[in-house]
Amino acid sequence: MNISSSIRKLTYIFVVLFVALSGGLVYWQVIKADNVVATVHNPRRCLRENSPVRGRIFDRNGVLLAESIPDNNACGGFIRHYTDPSLASVIGYYAPGSFIPGVEGEYNDVLTGNSGRTALDNQVNKTLHKSPVGNDIYLTIDERIQKIAVEKFNDYHPETDPLFQQPYSFDQAAPSDKGSVIISDPHTGELLAMISSPGYDPNKLVQTLGDGNYDYFNQLDKDIEKPLLDRPLKARYSPGSTFKTMTLMAALDSGTTTLNTPWDKKGAAGPLFYDGHEIVGNNLGIEQGFVKHFPIDTEFAYANSDNIVFAQLGVKTGLDKWLEYAKKLYIGQDDRFDLPTVKSSVENSNGKPLTTLQLATNAFGQGVVDMTPLQMSMIDNTVANNGVLMRPMVVSKITDTNKNPLQTMAPEELNTVVSKDTAYQVRQGMAAVTTCGSGWHLSQNLGYQSVIAGKTGTAEVGGGSRPHGWMITQAPFTLHNADQMPALTIVAMREKGGEGAYAVGPNIWKMYNEIFAKGYIKTTMPSPLISENYCPPNKLWQ
Repeated sequence: MNISSSIRKLTYIFVVLFVALSGGLVYWQVIKADNVVATVHNPRRCLRENSPVRGRIFDRNGVLLAESIPDNNACGGFIRHYTDPSLASVIGYYAPGSFIPGVEGEYNDVLTGNSGRTALDNQVNKTLHKSPVGNDIYLTIDERIQKIAVEKFNDYHPETDPLFQQPYSFDQAAPSDKGSVIISDPHTGELLAMISSPGYDPNKLVQTLGDGNYDYFNQLDKDIEKPLLDRPLKARYSPGSTFKTMTLMAALDSGTTTLNTPWDKKGAAGPLFYDGHEIVGNNLGIEQGFVKHFPIDTEFAYANSDNIVFAQLGVKTGLDKWLEYAKKLYIGQDDRFDLPTVKSSVENSNGKPLTTLQLATNAFGQGVVDMTPLQMSMIDNTVANNGVLMRPMVVSKITDTNKNPLQTMAPEELNTVVSKDTAYQVRQGMAAVTTCGSGWHLSQNLGYQSVIAGKTGTAEVGGGSRPHGWMITQAPFTLHNADQMPALTIVAMREKGGEGAYAVGPNIWKMYNEIFAKGYIKTTMPSPLISENYCPPNKLWQ
């Protein structure tokens, strides 16, 4: 028997076991340490030295939106508190051991101090048995504008409001609290306000989840109105005629049409057939005597939302060219927003090329077009920013707890979609909508002082349901000066709310009027376009 050989083998075994043990310790105590501490099965995760003091969240002006406040009954001794529940779709909520949506989830490592140089400081804090400290986040949101948006969006009473009792607006809007609002600075891509309605109470949610009570969460999860759905970012809808804006951009920029291109009665009103199917919806009110003279032009067709003209514009632009502009607008692509979104789409889900009929119906916003409100805001912003699409953003900077800057997010250009001249012409068309076309009663009733340009949309959903009401808007619009671009955009939609001009139009007008009146957005107000003075000489009433 060779004793030396046996001792050597035994030594090898001990070495292997020692290496394995050391590797396991390194893996669980270093690599997976945070996971072990955070797991709901670890009772030590709620000790103060293991639970980070989560960073705060502020608006662009330093208004506190979220913080951790002491609570001896809460895990770690702190519970999250939100000062404005209407921002739940942006900020989300935080409760230990639960799913974390919104900024709270996407920037969890920042808020817990597990990223950047703060992570090193917190390793020292853990060694000294001190609570780790998170970093603070500043949003692009303006809390003053957010409050206005919430108040005005909810100020909607189609059954009793005198505006909805007029002959032109009667039965055009229906009660609905479901929808979205996005208010942006089109020149930076910054979101100034965002609403997802109906919402939920994040304070009640973190309190109940922290107590291990899932009743409120389950109530929200089963609610048929889907209050947990982040509608502006994750709900897709047919955009209706608001999408004619994308087709107009493509057709003007590619030279397919001009605003002055004439359309005779057949070209404007049909009949028009593609792939054996008739396109309907000239929306010109010929039978009612609203349009007595032809030809009309492309601007008139856009102002009055003529499906017949826009179906032809889509087909004449051509499938490849039309899709090229859609892709420039990041439709169907990663929009690179700070929070998770779903992709909008203008193509068949099965990968088959669009038929001519599908292209024609897509061109006026029906067909197989599915858009998120954020995507429609990106289209709106591109027009307002002279054809340049900015990356949408909601996080502006990250600081430590002493307000020392750690990271600043700068505005970023994504694409030059159309020329400056094309963008101005589209704005001119949008001004024709609100001054002479489907939205002209809004300024007449709610005031011309904000000089709002926009496009209405009434998206058919079938099944006998009311359509979704949309508007994409920008203000102030300046005639004959492409260099003075609108300072603000507002996109709003109301699910099954009816005609876009009335389902969300009055709310939008009230938002602009108050935001500008209070000076929250500094801009020069041009002379307003008065319908009776502007429309007849420009052949937008005929």
